[in-house]
Amino acid sequence: MSRGARGRGSARRPHYVRRRILTILALAVVVAVGVYVPATLLAPIAPASATVTKFTAPAEKSLSLSFPSYGATAVEAVGFTDSLKTSGDAKPRSIASISKIVTALVVLDKKPLDGSQGPKITFTASDHALYARYLAQNGEVADMPTGLTLTERQTLQVALIKSANNYASALAYWAYGSNDAFVDAVSAWLKKNGLDHTRLVEPTGLSAANQSTATDLVKIGKLALANPDVAKIVSTKSVEIPTVGTVENSNKLLGIDSVVGIKTGTLDEAGACLLFASRETIEGKEVTVIGVMLGGVDHDSLDADIQKLLASVKSGFQTVTAVTEGTAFGTYATEWGANAHAVASKTVSKLVYGKAAVRAVPSLDPVTEASTGDRAGTLEVTIGETTTTVPLELDHPIPAPDAWWRLTNPSLVF
Repeated sequence: MSRGARGRGSARRPHYVRRRILTILALAVVVAVGVYVPATLLAPIAPASATVTKFTAPAEKSLSLSFPSYGATAVEAVGFTDSLKTSGDAKPRSIASISKIVTALVVLDKKPLDGSQGPKITFTASDHALYARYLAQNGEVADMPTGLTLTERQTLQVALIKSANNYASALAYWAYGSNDAFVDAVSAWLKKNGLDHTRLVEPTGLSAANQSTATDLVKIGKLALANPDVAKIVSTKSVEIPTVGTVENSNKLLGIDSVVGIKTGTLDEAGACLLFASRETIEGKEVTVIGVMLGGVDHDSLDADIQKLLASVKSGFQTVTAVTEGTAFGTYATEWGANAHAVASKTVSKLVYGKAAVRAVPSLDPVTEASTGDRAGTLEVTIGETTTTVPLELDHPIPAPDAWWRLTNPSLVF
């Protein structure tokens, strides 16, 4: 090979090397782009950062009840936890004719009506003699001639509505045969129902030894209203009874301030007494209040004090709204600028009596890409003793990042 040829070959070699290097670099760029772009575009993105919003509970409402200064009083809003409130002494006191509620429940325990008139009772000469016996004690009585036949329901009506002592005793002796047997049945019934501070020695309440506490009497009131036959009788203002005539209810508060019964009581040792119940709709919910007031001077002043107490009880109810639909309980924020709130999907409220602790504890789910209304977690809402689980949902969409953001933010992608 001539020197000229060798020179020309040596001159071409650097160009060839450069071309190869450029080709390799170009291939490397193509390969890099071919790997980087798909990897960047397809790489999973970290979830949006989630921040819980602090919950502020609504203000609690204090309960202020109007109790009398005398005797013993208890009142309870049925079905509301820890609603039983008392005033005065807690010892057993004479309960007068409130005893007849126990008598009725114990008789019905053995001879239930179940909505019927019940069996017929024909009164004997011994029953007739009860009229003179109780009249001599200045007790309430109703005509009961020998041979009169009434149904069990009618006999209960005279005993409970008019508070006729001779009818209460005749009913007890008809069911159990004697006072001793009746008292034994009462003791067993009281024990069965957890009424440890109540004692009856006879059916009428004319004995001061018939005693109970205010809290026990509220329990007895609940048992009475749970019996449909007793509840109907004590809510009756008047009824016509053969031979006896028109029987008027001794409870003058019946029908006033939503009072639905249940039993008066009057005795020198007991004072004026009333086991009462009211039922009305408060903010859309039917509420039953049962209470008792013992030891009043007279029934007029006692009734006035009960009306004041019931008014104060009613003012103690309120609807607590812990959570309103659409309220934010969390915030989501992404690196690519998309933001949304986790909001409550429904309103949670509850009728409460007095104070009720309110809590709302959110739990946020990881969210990367989602639409408006998609699940974002849950909210545990507690009002008093009731806990409700509320789904949280997004109030705005969280779109995926676009291709440009992915390609220009590799440190946030990988």
